[in-house]
Amino acid sequence: MADTDRTASLMTPSKLAQVKPKAPATPAAWLDQMAADAGHAHAQRLTELRGELLAHGRGRDLSPMVSQLARLGEALPQLDFGLLQTRGWWARTTGRSRNAGTEFARQFEQIDEVARALGPQAQALQKRLNEQASANDRAQLELEVEFRALDKITDQGTRWLHDMRNQIKVRQAEASDEAGRQQVGNDAARCEILVARLKVLRALGSAAQQAHQQAPAAAARRAALSKLLSLLASDVKAWQASISALAAAAGNGDAPAPGLDDPMKCHRDLQLRVKQALADCGELQHQEKVLADSLAAMDAQFEAGA
Repeated sequence: MADTDRTASLMTPSKLAQVKPKAPATPAAWLDQMAADAGHAHAQRLTELRGELLAHGRGRDLSPMVSQLARLGEALPQLDFGLLQTRGWWARTTGRSRNAGTEFARQFEQIDEVARALGPQAQALQKRLNEQASANDRAQLELEVEFRALDKITDQGTRWLHDMRNQIKVRQAEASDEAGRQQVGNDAARCEILVARLKVLRALGSAAQQAHQQAPAAAARRAALSKLLSLLASDVKAWQASISALAAAAGNGDAPAPGLDDPMKCHRDLQLRVKQALADCGELQHQEKVLADSLAAMDAQFEAGA
């Protein structure tokens, strides 16, 4: 078997992932290019997936939502239920009861304005989270497929190197002319090309695997926040219905017919929900940053491996 044929047969591990190198002028140059381009298709697809995942992350900017939640969280404690606890003949005679009720109604209107502004942002964020869920799942699944394919290529390439180097030792001992020694030298150099390429592919596969490992936690956080936004919307509506009736009665100087216990509980429930939403947004922001950092850390490897 000719040396170039022997090299070609050893370079077959699925043609090192269906490499499509540019067509050099000689078989030897073609084999060199094949070694240098091993895993190119998988590396290129990982580059594309990385871009998709980063774009998805940029489309999930939580800053506006966090800002609006913070505004509502600061506004809610400003509703003073103590204004509605003025009682007795003297309060009614001096008009303090009516004035207190008017102030309570004014406070509610201001807070309700903030609550209403929250609604569209929450709906828009929840829509983005839900729309991106399936796309993210597909990208993460494909990411795993691609880095596992790189693992196979590096394993195959390592075995090829072992076999080729053993053959080179034998051929070096048998080489009897300059042409033979030159061919052996060319094959040894080709081994070094593949060594460098496999190093890049290992780094690339490792970086992709690390990014993939961050994905489930981020996906779980997104799903939890989406559910929480639904609960928040329900709590806001319940709060608006309960406190608006109370504010209307107070503005007219009437005592709250059903009492204050239920409205105050509804108010506390909304405050707790807003705090929970802020905490969940913060946790998701952190998880998204960890994922984005792991994707960004792949830059150098992708540039070398693409």
